[in-house]
Amino acid sequence: MVCSCFRSSIVERRSGAQAHLDEAGNSMRNINQFSYNELRSATDNFHLRNKIGRGGFGTVYKGTLKNGLQVAVKALSAESRQGAREFLNEINTISNVRHPNLVELVGCCVEGANRILLYEYLRNNSLDHVLLGRNSTNIRLDWGRRAIICMGIAKGLSFLHEELTPHIVHRDIKASNILLDEEFNPKIGDFGLAKLFPDDITHISTRIAGTTGYLAPEYALGGQLTMKADVYSFGVLILEIISGRSSSKANCGEMQKFLLEWAWELHKEEKLLDLVDPNIGEFSEEEVTRYMKVAFFCTQAAANRRPLMSQVVDMLSRKIRLNEKELTSPGFFQGSTSLGAAPSSSKMSLGESTSYQVSSVPITITQVTPR
Repeated sequence: MVCSCFRSSIVERRSGAQAHLDEAGNSMRNINQFSYNELRSATDNFHLRNKIGRGGFGTVYKGTLKNGLQVAVKALSAESRQGAREFLNEINTISNVRHPNLVELVGCCVEGANRILLYEYLRNNSLDHVLLGRNSTNIRLDWGRRAIICMGIAKGLSFLHEELTPHIVHRDIKASNILLDEEFNPKIGDFGLAKLFPDDITHISTRIAGTTGYLAPEYALGGQLTMKADVYSFGVLILEIISGRSSSKANCGEMQKFLLEWAWELHKEEKLLDLVDPNIGEFSEEEVTRYMKVAFFCTQAAANRRPLMSQVVDMLSRKIRLNEKELTSPGFFQGSTSLGAAPSSSKMSLGESTSYQVSSVPITITQVTPR
């Protein structure tokens, strides 16, 4: 009887996955479609030497099409039910979206059990590959390049949040999802977890999805998703870009704290520049400090205290002077959670110095700089 139930469960999972994939087939009539043989040829039969990355739902390879165009080929794991759903979602989300700071979808393949996405190929791989941990390379990112990366990501998110209709919340802003072109201009990729937000919806209660270390408190602990969850993730990402450290590892400071917690302690001790990556080269102390304070505004514990991404763009571009009197302790948490689990199963807790109270009082976080 146990075996029978087990077989039934497998059949249900496969039929569910196929339903998602059949639905995907109806959504791709206006997208360039490639045959599986074309992609096998482009990637030299998906050879290991052409592998450039691996995500939660499949592997990414470098490929060259017959016309000479280089592409990133994202092959979905055939048995992944959730991957099938993400495949459809990614196509629906970005098939008609164009922005200099968003990765462009070139086409797809739907053939037999194969579900493959093709993106523009970006020469310098992902930000975490260049900047963070054991995946780092010999490429040196000076402050000028890092500032351009921060600004480009902010502009891309501002476009998704405020210019598109319906608005898009990415839900998984992190270093590995930021790709860099040959001039180190950033492009946001991997929209598999994205959510669409019509104008009349303030938030969505949803299952948690994303990456530990980047998750906003109200989302990680309560499943409340708004555009401010992306703002929080972007704030963490700024600190990673400036420090050259990963946000998901407790390897900062003498007490081995997580990055955001350590950065806030340095701010209170007026030693914020201790956070700066020694490999950054020469930099403007005023500018780097301002970027880090913008990161603190983005990571405030209460979502309504965080700026919109259009405000962040202004704050980073010197058009806005920060109103630091309104800056309070950011929301940081420790522990882990199953990112596909319901919010109630989360075992994260807020840092001791964080006040997690959502106020209805509007907060002024910026002041217009007189011309």
